[in-house]
Amino acid sequence: MGGQSGSDQLPGSESEAQVLARAVSDLARRTRFPVAFGGLEQGDAIHVTSIVGARTRSLEGLVVQASRGLGGRALVEKRPRLALDYRSARSITHDYDRAVLGEGISTLFAVPVLVGSRARGVIYCGSWAAAPVGDVVARPAFAVADELSSELRIREEVRRRLALAPTPAEASALAPAAREELRETYAELRSIAAVVEDPALRDRLARLEQRLAALSHAEKEPPLDLDVRLSPREIDVLACAALGSTNAEIAKTLSLREGTVKSYLQSAMAKLDASTRHAAVARARRAGLLP
Repeated sequence: MGGQSGSDQLPGSESEAQVLARAVSDLARRTRFPVAFGGLEQGDAIHVTSIVGARTRSLEGLVVQASRGLGGRALVEKRPRLALDYRSARSITHDYDRAVLGEGISTLFAVPVLVGSRARGVIYCGSWAAAPVGDVVARPAFAVADELSSELRIREEVRRRLALAPTPAEASALAPAAREELRETYAELRSIAAVVEDPALRDRLARLEQRLAALSHAEKEPPLDLDVRLSPREIDVLACAALGSTNAEIAKTLSLREGTVKSYLQSAMAKLDASTRHAAVARARRAGLLP
């Protein structure tokens, strides 16, 4: 299969460090804590690369080792950790007092960013005075961590799919089983693209989808010259239907109501002049709209 680099940055897209920076800014805004910072895991350590609201430069370049300090514990234990009075906290090591106390932080809240079973990083929010951390703070912090987790998971999956995308020479020799796998990849990319917020990444996915559709076009039948415009959601639904998914399964995959899925299918069938979903899929493939 054609290869892509293992870099954390997808071509034309934000880097993971930039995605983290957006999350840290959101954390400061949504929790109302004056200081927010965070880092991604590299070599069993959190490398802090984004800081918002700091009054000093004490946190710059901070590297937190696994199990050490508040963030190191959150990373290893894969659960949030809180120090209401950081200076006197006995449940953590104080390896990073110079950085944390140097910023004047009193209360510190650390939330791990989990992608599957792996902790990919930690985001922190803190205050210079002792402050309670109840649901008002915890809920938005957890929400930011979840959103960042989803973004990182999507990017990992996109990188994996890009690495598996066939070259034109490989595509011409696709066996039936490989062709079906490619169609599954296409459908999954459509569902991923539906929840991606980064416009550049979404465009990159759209180009990859077009490439897959063109590469896997069957040569047994002449292509159809159809002047048909399917909406993105109609293509999403048809791509899932092409895999044999029921309306209920498509609804779950695309986070839609089952009735909405049925409506999209009927609309696509009408545009393609097809009486069944299977006929619609076949005509969409011959028209180069689906792989």
